[in-house]
Amino acid sequence: MASRLHAFNRYELKYLVPVELAADLRDELAERMDRDLNSPVGGYGVWSLYYDSPELRFYWEKIEGLKFRRKLRIRHYGDPVGVTDDSPVCVEVKQRVNRVTQKRRITLPYGTARQLCDERRTVEHAPNERAFIHEVLDLVVRLNLRPTAMTGYQREALVGRASDTGLRVTFDRRVRGRDRDFHFGQANPENRFTVPPHMSVMEIKVNERTPHWITDLAARRNLSLIRVSKYVQSIEAFGLAPRSVFHLDEAACPPPATPLDTRLPAQESPVKAGAQ
Repeated sequence: MASRLHAFNRYELKYLVPVELAADLRDELAERMDRDLNSPVGGYGVWSLYYDSPELRFYWEKIEGLKFRRKLRIRHYGDPVGVTDDSPVCVEVKQRVNRVTQKRRITLPYGTARQLCDERRTVEHAPNERAFIHEVLDLVVRLNLRPTAMTGYQREALVGRASDTGLRVTFDRRVRGRDRDFHFGQANPENRFTVPPHMSVMEIKVNERTPHWITDLAARRNLSLIRVSKYVQSIEAFGLAPRSVFHLDEAACPPPATPLDTRLPAQESPVKAGAQ
């Protein structure tokens, strides 16, 4: 069996910007970056089911700022409508070691991913995938992990060119979440906005050092770094933890009939499960 395992380390910087400013920033960045082949005009959906312990161990590790912390999630790229047990998803362990974000994930059929994470059963895997499969099983069994919150948003992504090949910038808008109905293909789920719908989360992701022209752009635009976790926002929006500060029903802010901005050229490549 060919390996479906993927791992990478990187640094991440996050900014919260108005949607209109995000469109301007994207256009400026596009002068030195390319559109990710997995990112069509208007972006693509990213939906993640997060697992946590009954005591919300992973949530509190984030709040307390532990230098080493982990999260387990199942992630689907694209429109969740029509997702079946055969649809590809990623089972992912995301961890933070000091300032470095590390991700390890495996692409599996949705039904197989649920066997692994929900039913806590080993699944067919290649020899070099064994360590990751056992790590996931250890986490769900030892910490009694269970589905806790789902997040979803629309993502547009740019990638660096030439000397900036390790650079990736994403814009996430319409950030939503829910605390029930955890099947990706759930019909008419009751999502709430966990970030105000007029705001977008901009993330700069680099393998090593952030290019100077990116930091110059952030300074010129008066962007301020923030510490924001979509999982934490979802936990708080539904009152699962005592810090809840914001929520708004998704139906209160329907998406525009057309993308806010389609000035960048369209790509023919469809969204793939390998998107980041």
